[in-house]
Amino acid sequence: MTRSDIGLIVILAALVAVPFVYREPYHLHLMVLILIWSFAYTSWSMMGRFGLVSLGHGGFMGIGAYVTALLWNHLGLTPWIGIPFALIAAGILALIVGYPCFRFRITGHYFVLVTLALSGIVLQVITATRDYTGGSLGYTPARATSGNNILALQFDDKTTWYLIALFVWLVGLLIWRLIDRSMMRYALEAISEDEDAAAAAGVNVTAEKLKITLISALMTALAGALYCQYQMFISPDTVSGIAVSLQMVFAAIVGGLYVALGPTVGAIITILLAETLRIGFGTGAVGWDNLIYGVLLVLFIIFLPQGILGSVLERFRIQRKPA
Repeated sequence: MTRSDIGLIVILAALVAVPFVYREPYHLHLMVLILIWSFAYTSWSMMGRFGLVSLGHGGFMGIGAYVTALLWNHLGLTPWIGIPFALIAAGILALIVGYPCFRFRITGHYFVLVTLALSGIVLQVITATRDYTGGSLGYTPARATSGNNILALQFDDKTTWYLIALFVWLVGLLIWRLIDRSMMRYALEAISEDEDAAAAAGVNVTAEKLKITLISALMTALAGALYCQYQMFISPDTVSGIAVSLQMVFAAIVGGLYVALGPTVGAIITILLAETLRIGFGTGAVGWDNLIYGVLLVLFIIFLPQGILGSVLERFRIQRKPA
């Protein structure tokens, strides 16, 4: 066992032990949010790191959240069944949008515009079907009869939700690692450099792009479903639309798009920024976070394109190189 493996085991043990040695509800709440959003940002990075810039992931997250809640409220389907249905719906939508784009070589800013339209369409559908979704007023999953209900995936205990979110976050990092060590990574890197050259070398461009898009969409929908079950309230502005998609872009780039833990750093920044504005300025700061995201995103793209964690790791690599 290497020193890095031992260090990883110690870190994981410390993370698991956190809610048992420190039970302050508010701080545990923040950590749960950071872990869930880290998973969502990691899912966006799965595509973004290979040049597939999507502004439609807010749509996938909205589908995950609303389909799960609607099936529970109207049909009585437990989230354990509703979440797979939500993932299937998000996957089908990803294939419907992705296949024509990749088959007919819709890339670059054209692909960004298509995904932007997807996010807007999902937002409008949620708002227009207000009789079922609550529209812009938001939607609340029905409460189970008991406080902690495994069947309804509802828990009053922050410790339970922390452990669930931690497990999902670790699964996201594992998926990142598996892709990073697979042939898919080399195929997608070749595609991002030159599609024609990759195709000439035998890479199935459409299939590879569809695979990474499907993985990313499913992960994002799962993040939306978990966020809905944890918060017990969702609205189009919090889980869908262009604002959520831009938040994912910001967090991934600021944290470090090409580093596995980069999205986690981005989640820490976004959650703490939102909480600081909420506590410091209250309702007077509504929308400020999106403004700050936009300004910081421009600055990071210009002056720190590798993100915070990526730049730190690069600095260590340079210092450790022999003279």
